[in-house]
Amino acid sequence: MTKEDSVYQFNRIQQYMLQMRPLLKKEALFSDGSSDYRWPVEPKAGGKVTIRFRTAKDNVDAVRLCTPGRHYQMTKTETTSVFDYYSVTLELGEDVFSYCFEAVTGLLHVFFDRYGVSRQVREEYMFRIIPGFSTPEWSKGAVMYQILVDRFYNGDTSNDVLTDEYFYIRGNSKKMDDWETYPSEFSVAEFYGGDLEGVRQKLDYLSGLGVEVIYFNPLFVSPSNHKYDIQDYDYIDPHYGVIVEDEGELLKDGVNDNRRAGRYVTRVTNRRNLEASNQLFIRLVEEIHARGMRVIIDGVFNHCGSFHKWLDREEIYAENGEYAVGAFVMADSPYRDYFTFQDKNSWPFNGTYEGWWGHDTLPKLNYEGSKLLYEKMLQIAAKWVSPPYNADGWRLDVAADLGHSREMNHRFWRDFRKTVKAANPNAIILAEHYGDPKEWLEQGDQWDTVMNYDAFMEPLTWFLTGVEKHSDEAEPQRKGRIEDFEGAMRHYMARFQTSQLLSAMNELSNHDHSRFMTRTSGKVGRAESLGADAASEGIRPGVFRAAVVVQMTWPGAPTVYYGDEAGVCGFTDPDNRRTYPWGKEDIVLIDFHRDMIQLHKNNPAFRTGSFRFLPGGENLLCYARFNRKQQFVIVVNNAEYDREVELPVWTAEIPMEAMLDRILITTEAGYSPMVKRYEVKRGVLKIELQKCSAVILQKV
Repeated sequence: MTKEDSVYQFNRIQQYMLQMRPLLKKEALFSDGSSDYRWPVEPKAGGKVTIRFRTAKDNVDAVRLCTPGRHYQMTKTETTSVFDYYSVTLELGEDVFSYCFEAVTGLLHVFFDRYGVSRQVREEYMFRIIPGFSTPEWSKGAVMYQILVDRFYNGDTSNDVLTDEYFYIRGNSKKMDDWETYPSEFSVAEFYGGDLEGVRQKLDYLSGLGVEVIYFNPLFVSPSNHKYDIQDYDYIDPHYGVIVEDEGELLKDGVNDNRRAGRYVTRVTNRRNLEASNQLFIRLVEEIHARGMRVIIDGVFNHCGSFHKWLDREEIYAENGEYAVGAFVMADSPYRDYFTFQDKNSWPFNGTYEGWWGHDTLPKLNYEGSKLLYEKMLQIAAKWVSPPYNADGWRLDVAADLGHSREMNHRFWRDFRKTVKAANPNAIILAEHYGDPKEWLEQGDQWDTVMNYDAFMEPLTWFLTGVEKHSDEAEPQRKGRIEDFEGAMRHYMARFQTSQLLSAMNELSNHDHSRFMTRTSGKVGRAESLGADAASEGIRPGVFRAAVVVQMTWPGAPTVYYGDEAGVCGFTDPDNRRTYPWGKEDIVLIDFHRDMIQLHKNNPAFRTGSFRFLPGGENLLCYARFNRKQQFVIVVNNAEYDREVELPVWTAEIPMEAMLDRILITTEAGYSPMVKRYEVKRGVLKIELQKCSAVILQKV
């Protein structure tokens, strides 16, 4: 036999062997960072970890765990009627451990990473273990509720901001006597009177709804209703807290001179008022904790407000002997280097200090220029998560903007993390961030997680409504595009470690974006151009309920923006900050949220279980949440027509022959928890879906 004959014969044998063995079932390949596939989920440095991988039964020759520098052979350790499970136990060091899987069938090699199956190794999508890193256990899958305090409930009218109490930006402060009036186009100084006592009085409602964490927009002393322009980080604003001393004269004739705004100055600088307000916060947190709930507060560390005692541009602190002179008032102020002035050697100042995005009411803090500022902010970070205040974490406003360089930004957040975790190891650090958060998350030394815009709010908004999250633009062709939705979700979810993803804040609406209910109309615009009433015209409650189904079953911490559950509409800021409609709520929608929240809370698969996309299509979203004890299938039909779907569900670890109960359905007409049973045959579920509907099914 010639050499050519030998090669020919060998190739024929190889082809025969490939034909004889079953095809690789790529759809069976699976692993993630959940407890079913990694133990412990959050291993310590120097500790051991067991990692598992799933294949179809008797379908592969070998499985290897692949790292950038080494491959580890995995051993088959479990077999079921459908799957084989492979395991390997490793000892970790202190460095981040990255890995993917290689499945080998004959001459075919494929890889599996956080994005899915690939023909080559993709380091950017590798699984990651950060030894010693963890997010608080209570935060994983926690049901959160965001409150903009001024708009939630007025529980104490004696602390209300009064009309003409002071001047800010464009005009005098205004007390809104009608709770139901919509915010005006420029409403920064409109106050409805919501306060912490109001929150306390509504704790029965929140606990009854099923809320586990209250996230407060800023609470510290500030002249605005949103309070992202803080003037004193050490105290709760007495207009949210307690006013025990009330002296001074009201600002008259609209004069832009806050030294004449005697009542405001006395209220917010009086030590008795400030201390009493802090005491109220302490009692409120104690009561919230007693109900089994947690508290996250808003930290604005990139900038403060022009009223801030460190700058004191309006000179409201200048004549009070208890405070050091502000940087705007005197050149030799101890706070001079807290800010960046155009010419640090000029005097008198011309007011040209650096403002965030150029806003002179939001002076940017100069961490590079002041070690004292740096240390003071770390003290603030520790103070509010420590006794006696005991907040359970920080939400960080515009966190990527802090500092004048990436180096300073990362340095500060590393020190911030050390400080907060030393003060309260169980506190969460959750950042506002748009775009890829990887550089702040990948080492586990800065933020715990983020507000989840790119791996939740934005893709879901486009898929269900075809409208951008501000309602500023619409692209109808993007509505229902499952490939766009799935691609965005796979990519951005892969930027998180699993525990970071499970703690990420999944919102449909918040104080910066239009209400999701308004987006369902497909309408583009803002209240100043369309009128506030237009926000509730043409809305699709069925689409909104489908969004809530996704929110409560998706990996992460579902976060309800106050009033969303009651049917509040609104275009983007400030129209999205309408008051909670006490007495005029959509009771059925509240019941729906309560049922969905209980479903989420009562099933560990939704909190910490695995996630897997199932085959979808145009306007058809299908996925599964599962662990070894529970399996759920969620199907959303976003089309304007009924359809019948045949859905392979066996990849969600549902037996090839099984029964599924539909435990909830929502349609255009309403929702129902009435159970309906479906049969799975040969791993496939056949189900009829109504238009604009969502269903949740559970394996019996």
